Amino acid sequence: MTKQCRIWWPKHLSSTEPSSSYTFLFGWFVSCASASLDIVVAFTCDESSFSGCQYSLKEILCDTNRSMSITLQDKSMFSLLGQCAACPSDNDQLFGIGVGDNDKKKYSTCHIACALNSEGMLRKRNRRYYCGCHKLDGLLEKHRQAATGSNHWIEMAYDPYEIHGRNIHCIPKLHHIHWNGRLVSQCDVHVILYETPTYGARHFSLSCWNSFKKVKIPLKEPKWIDELHQKQPLNDLDAVILAMNSATASKMVFERHVGSSRPFTKFSIICMLIALGLVWQLLAVSMASLSTIFYIFLQFLHSLLGFGSQSWIYTTSKRLFNTAWINIQIRCGQILFWPILLQDNDSRSQSCVEYAEKAALRKHSMWSSLAVDLLLGNLIGFSLLFNAESVCLWVSDFANDTTNELLRTGCVWLMGVPAGFKLNTELAGVLGMISLNAIQIWSTLWFFVDSLLVYLVKGLAILGILFGMTVPAALVRDMILVVTLHVSTLHWMISLLYSQQIQALAALWRLFRGRKCNPLRQRLDSYEYTVKQHIVGSLLFTPLLLLLPTTSVFYLFFTMMNTSISLICMLIEVIISIIHATPYIKIVLWLVRRRRFPAGIWFEIVTCHSNSVNSPEIVSLDKIISPSKNSLHQENITGRSHVLVSILQSNFFTIGQIVIPHYRKVFTRVSRSYFARSAYGVLTGKRISSTLGTKLPSTMPWMFIPYKEYWCLCRNSILACMLECDCHLFQ
Repeated sequence: MTKQCRIWWPKHLSSTEPSSSYTFLFGWFVSCASASLDIVVAFTCDESSFSGCQYSLKEILCDTNRSMSITLQDKSMFSLLGQCAACPSDNDQLFGIGVGDNDKKKYSTCHIACALNSEGMLRKRNRRYYCGCHKLDGLLEKHRQAATGSNHWIEMAYDPYEIHGRNIHCIPKLHHIHWNGRLVSQCDVHVILYETPTYGARHFSLSCWNSFKKVKIPLKEPKWIDELHQKQPLNDLDAVILAMNSATASKMVFERHVGSSRPFTKFSIICMLIALGLVWQLLAVSMASLSTIFYIFLQFLHSLLGFGSQSWIYTTSKRLFNTAWINIQIRCGQILFWPILLQDNDSRSQSCVEYAEKAALRKHSMWSSLAVDLLLGNLIGFSLLFNAESVCLWVSDFANDTTNELLRTGCVWLMGVPAGFKLNTELAGVLGMISLNAIQIWSTLWFFVDSLLVYLVKGLAILGILFGMTVPAALVRDMILVVTLHVSTLHWMISLLYSQQIQALAALWRLFRGRKCNPLRQRLDSYEYTVKQHIVGSLLFTPLLLLLPTTSVFYLFFTMMNTSISLICMLIEVIISIIHATPYIKIVLWLVRRRRFPAGIWFEIVTCHSNSVNSPEIVSLDKIISPSKNSLHQENITGRSHVLVSILQSNFFTIGQIVIPHYRKVFTRVSRSYFARSAYGVLTGKRISSTLGTKLPSTMPWMFIPYKEYWCLCRNSILACMLECDCHLFQ
């Protein structure tokens, strides 16, 4: 079976010419099958970097591996992969992009001359083994011998003078691999050029849109599915993607041990950070002071409400203004806990760019939602504050028009001949007078509240400025329910009368049919009624049926009024939930840099061709030198080996794919049969709920710590963000 090797090569290494004759390759060997191997190259390093190092290579590799995520450590170990020479030997598995036959012949001649010249030098210095591996010095040589004996070791080469287009100056060429102690010189090679993931710029991910959906599995799976699961996969893309996302972190840990640095770049960044340091300190102190003042104010309100928590006024107001109370708790928890959530650092996020991106989005989602909510609250709050009298006048006119033109006129209309229906005059008069008296009583109470409406509007404006838009919106929703309590009461009373009348008519109709309801078995059983029961049923059924149109008309009128109020409350509830659930930080980052939201990978093919083992253009160094081959197991694969070069690309999420899952969570508690149950409830006289049950953020427990400690916590959390920015700038 032909062995397959995939080499994941950083694209920036092919965009620049090599700085030395040969470099060391560091990264991961990922293997899931005996005939397949993935080699993820994280970075390269020359031998001069180890000259002033105080640590041994084994200590550096072990420490770098410990800094990686546990998942990556379980699948592969960070190690020295092999070498890559600047001038290839003739035994290399050569391939060129866009090279014709004449160019290949010229290149082959130059290639042979270069190989002979190099081999002559190596004979003199005795710096190369028979397989083509360079002989190293000291501990590096011991590490190479251990790797070639039992593990993996790769020898590569590239020509720095070849220009292949697409900003690619050189592509690595496989010379040979020591594959579990066996020398493999011919295999199918797939070189994949990838851009090194960096925080805030790009990373790779295999997650796709709708991947979180649960797939309905049939009761009995076919046999081919079990066989497919039992098959060993040829590659582990999850481990490969995780290794590529950890390449930058491994390079930073390695450079910290080796001591290599970029003084000019770091010096320029340090100068910039020093210039911004004073501004950042002032920002941290001002934000901490403002948050502490707000913290003291919240603690005072909490202690003030604690004294009257057992009174009936507190209990009743909490029940009436339940939505506003929940949103106040959510907002107070977010204001109290924002420094803790902002300072929460995930240790594994330092080892992988993908983890760092997810941790940053999770950490900044709360304060971004809080900031947008406060911004909207300030816009609406100041607008209400400066136009309070106009708003009060509009609300008073709307309330008077609704009461006089809609409720009173509607009740008087129903007491007559509505739409030509002949109703029962006595019953319509009783229901109409009860409705008019309730409306008049509520209008009298509204006359006294009207004088306090200006202060109420200003209070809503202040709440919006201090707590954001969601708190006054929730309070408006609860106030609508309180103000329209007379409509809800009348609807409840008439719906009770209507439902009892419908149930009585249904029971009497079963009596005429000779049926009896069996509640234990949930069915209708046959039953023989007496003549007296039929007579009494007929006497009851006739007036109930004749009075049903009068009751239905009043019930329909107040159901329409109550449903309109419920829809307004539901709309406000949905707006509040959407404000809480919208991922503002994700939307902003997607607009600024879309590459931070990858959704799967694909390969852009650059070239693909086959190389023959006995090709006349390829001259092997093994034919020039003839040492003994007893101590070396060599595996040559007859036929042709395939060489494929591609560039790793990413798909990206659209704005809808980012936002829709968050909105879908808002309506997880809303049943799909809600509208069907509501329609059935309207027909049977049941009350319609004024809430959808949308999902809100969870409330947090109350926190009380000393004021000075809270101030230090706020300041340190902002400074921690500055240090985090510094770390990412040094990448």
